[in-house]
Amino acid sequence: MPASFRSWLKSLPPSRAAAMAVLALLLLWLPCVMRGADSYVTIDDNLDAEINIPYVLHQVGVVLDYRPGTTLPPIMDGLPRSAVRPGLSVTVGLFGLLSPLAAYWVNQLMVRAVALLGIFCLLRRYVWPEPENTVLAASTALAWAVLPTYTMYGLSALGTPWPLLAVLNLRAGRGRWFDWLVLLFFPLWSSLVLAGAFIVAGLGAFLLVNALRARQLAWSAWAGLLVLTLSYAVVEWPLLRSVFVQPEFVPHRVEFRLAELAPAGLLAGVRSTVQFFLWGQYHSSRFFHGVVLLVVAMAAWQFRSRTGSKTIGEGLRPVAVLLLVLLALAVFCGFYPQLMTPVQRVLPALGAFNLTRFHFLTPLLWFGVLVLALRLLPSAKLRLGFVGLQLALGLLSNLEWLYNARMWLNRPTAHEPTWRQYVAPALFTAIRQELEQRQQAPASAWRVACLGFPPAVAQLNGFYTLDSYQNNYPLQYKHRFRPIIAGELAKSPELRRYYDAWGNRCYVVAAELGKNFREGRNEQAVVNDFRFDAVTFRQMGGQYLLSAARLATPNQTGLQLIKQYSDPTAYWQVYLYEVIPQ
Repeated sequence: MPASFRSWLKSLPPSRAAAMAVLALLLLWLPCVMRGADSYVTIDDNLDAEINIPYVLHQVGVVLDYRPGTTLPPIMDGLPRSAVRPGLSVTVGLFGLLSPLAAYWVNQLMVRAVALLGIFCLLRRYVWPEPENTVLAASTALAWAVLPTYTMYGLSALGTPWPLLAVLNLRAGRGRWFDWLVLLFFPLWSSLVLAGAFIVAGLGAFLLVNALRARQLAWSAWAGLLVLTLSYAVVEWPLLRSVFVQPEFVPHRVEFRLAELAPAGLLAGVRSTVQFFLWGQYHSSRFFHGVVLLVVAMAAWQFRSRTGSKTIGEGLRPVAVLLLVLLALAVFCGFYPQLMTPVQRVLPALGAFNLTRFHFLTPLLWFGVLVLALRLLPSAKLRLGFVGLQLALGLLSNLEWLYNARMWLNRPTAHEPTWRQYVAPALFTAIRQELEQRQQAPASAWRVACLGFPPAVAQLNGFYTLDSYQNNYPLQYKHRFRPIIAGELAKSPELRRYYDAWGNRCYVVAAELGKNFREGRNEQAVVNDFRFDAVTFRQMGGQYLLSAARLATPNQTGLQLIKQYSDPTAYWQVYLYEVIPQ
């Protein structure tokens, strides 16, 4: 690197360095955005579960309708409004302004840009305030912003530097109006149940430890934490009211028995612990932590070489503390399903809460380990080199970015369809329009269910489905729906556990398909023995079954084939079955 260029980098103002990092982020995401409808969007727990909710909220006009009894008719024949996202959400708002795909990418770019600026400000204030470290801070912020995460959850994972920065500023007496605004508005772009409660708990634990060590309370910081908590209460009021104040329904989550879904035993717990520690959890951010651990090892070696000591000194103590916290969280998450078994015998309803979501804090803790270890390295080139390595690892771990990049190289990933192929608007619009003509009524007047593909696909195309993938819905509905698929559950212990001990995927299933909810048209799937309770289905308002697999003997289950649909742009081939009138 020429000396003149190095001098220019060292003299770069913080604002310009941050702007360049944001520009680099946007350029990195061009391979995704420029593909338009032919881009790849994360499917599991995202396109099959999250994007349809804000879309439906706007379609039926109940975004801010918090009245008890308000429902979403297109989902599960009237999913309670309080069971889904709050209307006071930046993400939900974007879906009211843009088409679903455009809203998704705009939301993602905004989340990543805001996250980059948050950790950059945190690093500049408390880690690398020196002018010569401005580029290092900006590069580290870029490495943070490209991490794989579910951006439909807003700032729940990548945005965590912002409330930490605000609380640190208030604790140090540096708090300004902007810090209060951060704590006030952060809940508008994050999730209370996924991350908010754990962010509040984590910050509270941090302030408590600090108070015990300093023997004084930082009242401004505690007041800031109270503002954050109350803001979450306002934003998530429909959910809190329906659970604690005026219960609208018993959630299906009270029947969660996670121990039945996870392997039991010490070895299984250890294996899960190692996975949590070395890779993290995919909802918050799943990437290999090897680069961070390599930096820690390098820092320990260089520290020992400089000091002549064979023990971890003062400089490495904060790193060791954070690693111990991360290890403790990994052990807790790894053994959580087994730990819950005896607890649920005493308090069954506690199973409805997922306490492992402390993992939304772990990406920031790992980057805390990274930057504290980088500070101990004497070479600026070495520090920047490790940050570059982490940046590359983050991009390659981000499957959404990687799959889109592969498509530009004409090397698409098998069984990972694009938005156009997965949502298949041309295919499903044709089906819906023909059914509306057949019924002489709009889609809102009749109900369908799906087999072999997620109901979210149908919902995004204007269908009203009896089935859906939901994190929260009435237990009574789960019990009403079960007879429809009871025959198939009886044939498969795996599917029976999957539904009875969890049930978020309230789907029509077939034992012959197993847990494959993506039956592409090229697979030519056939279900030879399909046990389907058409009577119960009809009683619940169901009239049509949209199936990605052909049923060999539909008449034996009270169904008749109406038509087979196919489209060259669609991932699916759909067989339309109607319940035979009794």
